[in-house]
Amino acid sequence: MSERPVNVGVVGMNYWGPNLARNFDRLEGCRLAWVCDRDEAVLDRHRAAYPGSTFTTDLDDLLRDDDLDAVVVATPVPTHAPLARRVLEAGKDAFVEKPLALTGEDANALAALADAGGRVLMVDHLLVYHPAVAKVKELVDEGRLGQVFYLYGNRQNLGIVRPDENALWSLGPHDISVMLHLVGERPSEVSATGESYLQPGVEDVVFGRIRFPSGVIGHLHLSWLDPHKMRKMTVIGSERMVVFDDMETERKVTVYDKGPIPRTETYGEYIQVRSGDIHIPKIPAAEPLRIVCERFVRAVRDRQPTPSDGPAGATVVEVLEAMSRSLADSGRPVALEAGGAIA
Repeated sequence: MSERPVNVGVVGMNYWGPNLARNFDRLEGCRLAWVCDRDEAVLDRHRAAYPGSTFTTDLDDLLRDDDLDAVVVATPVPTHAPLARRVLEAGKDAFVEKPLALTGEDANALAALADAGGRVLMVDHLLVYHPAVAKVKELVDEGRLGQVFYLYGNRQNLGIVRPDENALWSLGPHDISVMLHLVGERPSEVSATGESYLQPGVEDVVFGRIRFPSGVIGHLHLSWLDPHKMRKMTVIGSERMVVFDDMETERKVTVYDKGPIPRTETYGEYIQVRSGDIHIPKIPAAEPLRIVCERFVRAVRDRQPTPSDGPAGATVVEVLEAMSRSLADSGRPVALEAGGAIA
């Protein structure tokens, strides 16, 4: 006898929700049981695509369904925390679009609530599940890069300009989640500077800095006011360097076998460097969003932790919140409380 499919409901069908609904609907072992949005006109646009799903404007309809295993929250950011709380309190597993909440306090409260109730809480930090990021993580964890010195992310484009969310909160969750995942540590200090050129009080460009306890430094360049469309992460090690470029189709990851040669007395004041081969590993052409949806369905079944679980999602929010404080205070560094390692 085959295992019962995992029944999932998607809440919020105006922006990212349709992409999530499409993926969950097509996953083997998963059933898109409910589609929810408070706007009936929005629901009408999707009814034909999901004839086997029940449509509603009331979240309570989902929460009262004893056969529903999990709820996907893809609503506007300010509603993430309160809706996720309702889902968890109803005894359902929750998949929440990033960021998990607007404050570290709310995000940590959700993580604690999920833990106390034995529920799965997973945040849609989909780049953490990207096959190319998985390859970079493998190189870091296996020591192939040597000692990691620093890493930096470029996430820039011309548009989309948001009136109610600055570049840090709009673009930052992507690169912050990847940096925390690759380094595997909770940051000890962050800072950020930026400027509002197009709209007062809404930073179009942000430069962020993350310091980890081991001494690794992370740098962020986030902007929607830039001539280049860039989605790139570079990791510098003592033996090798690696670049993840999401804008490339065939060359997602490039490994550079180059680095400094350890100084000896014979070199005097100069540091010599070596430059070896360039290696381009083959990366599976899998849609990251599909992978993250599959991982959530698997977590609902096996109850195992995920790389973007509640605590991981809460740490990202804490970094965003601390960077916001630094941004408002002309770049003053903000310390984060010590915590455990990040998987």
